[in-house]
Amino acid sequence: MPYKIVLSPHLPAAIVDTAYALLPPGYTLEVVDPGGPEFLEAMRDADFFVGFARLGFDDDFYRAAPRLKLVQLLSAGYDRINIEAARRAGVPVANNGGANAVAVAEHTLMLMLAVYKRLAWHHHNVISGKWRVGDFANPRLYELAGKTLGIVGLGTIGKKVARRAQAFEMRVQYYDLVRLSEDQEDALGVRFVLFPELLRTSDVVSLHVPLTERTRGMMSTREFAAMKHDAILINTCRGPVVDEEALYHALTTGQIAGAGLDVLQQEPPPADHPLFKLDNVVFTPHTAGPTWETWTRAFRNAYDNIQRVAAGSPPLWVIPELRLPSL
Repeated sequence: MPYKIVLSPHLPAAIVDTAYALLPPGYTLEVVDPGGPEFLEAMRDADFFVGFARLGFDDDFYRAAPRLKLVQLLSAGYDRINIEAARRAGVPVANNGGANAVAVAEHTLMLMLAVYKRLAWHHHNVISGKWRVGDFANPRLYELAGKTLGIVGLGTIGKKVARRAQAFEMRVQYYDLVRLSEDQEDALGVRFVLFPELLRTSDVVSLHVPLTERTRGMMSTREFAAMKHDAILINTCRGPVVDEEALYHALTTGQIAGAGLDVLQQEPPPADHPLFKLDNVVFTPHTAGPTWETWTRAFRNAYDNIQRVAAGSPPLWVIPELRLPSL
């Protein structure tokens, strides 16, 4: 009898085609939107779930899926997951295994360049019929070369950011609860610093942490006050990691020079968001991860993990809160 995988929610047809093209023999795939009787019926005999946990997955979800062996996310983030419900059900939850790491790392460098080169500001001026607004001293444009990058969270994405930043001749330092060995730091070309030191000495602070109670609001009034006045903030992880009121104050009072944001506290944000009035911020709509190449890697990782579990092996990439012995 084939193993059944439920993919949810419905994704664009071309992406679903990728999911079917990579589906290994001996498995069936059913695509259904979350919520409602159709979803619960699909989960009744499902062995695996693949997709996005937009409903969080409470106890009722697991009771409706008695055969479920793994919740396999296509995302790196897992902040919507009901951790305690998964623990009670004894079902591991895995993220995408770094499938989007290249995409997010490239996007991070793009935002750094866009902020330093005032890309959005120049674009809007040009299409409005304004050519070379100001002079060469104001607004000032900057290079990445010679700048110090402070990476907060040196996981899979953070490491890829570090390698790419070095191609731009940046110095790279990091803060993470899990430190690399000295040999690993030497190989990657990074050095560990304490979080306050990173804020105080970095020209660019780039955030690459999961959203947890520890990281929620970790960039707030005190942290922005500690940064260099000509430093910039880049956030491609989760919006609530940054206190947006404190960020607005820091950007409008000269505490920091600029920001590049792919994520916000509320998504989509209100049209009158205060940060939208500032010309020293560059925004993208939470699109750092889903490049076209990411989908193939995400489904490949998902199916690899599923086959591991089906064969009786432990899954890879289980979210930290559910790793043994907690689960």
